[in-house]
Amino acid sequence: MTSITRWEPYRELANMRQVLDRFFEEDFARFPSLWERRPEAMNLALDVAEQEDAFIVKASVPGVPAEDVEITLTDNVLTIKGEMKADKEINEETYHLRERHYGSFVRSVALPMAVDADKIEAVNENGVLTLTLPKSETVKPKKIEVKKVVAG
Repeated sequence: MTSITRWEPYRELANMRQVLDRFFEEDFARFPSLWERRPEAMNLALDVAEQEDAFIVKASVPGVPAEDVEITLTDNVLTIKGEMKADKEINEETYHLRERHYGSFVRSVALPMAVDADKIEAVNENGVLTLTLPKSETVKPKKIEVKKVVAG
């Protein structure tokens, strides 16, 4: 027996919107055709974590020497620039597979509160750039002790 289902256009529109929302939430790095057209705009993978007294930023920069990385802090916006250089030891024609990326990269991230720029530390260990950005003393939460009044 065949059943008849009532067509509800609004439900179909809602389903279409969910599909589009999921599409735009996906990481575009999964679609190589989007970034292969502009290798100069390579994305730099970052992890940003907040601790009680500092922000910790980690960036993957394998094979990039420290002198090829520029780090700036302007108006609470941290910017990391650099360049991954192409391998010149092997002729381009002899490659069977070439998946490693090279070219310039830049990444900026706005920090949610002020940091002490004079105390920022940057360490590049095993291809992971780790930045420690201490929070400014003026924005750190202050614990205020409540005094007890004794009656009598």
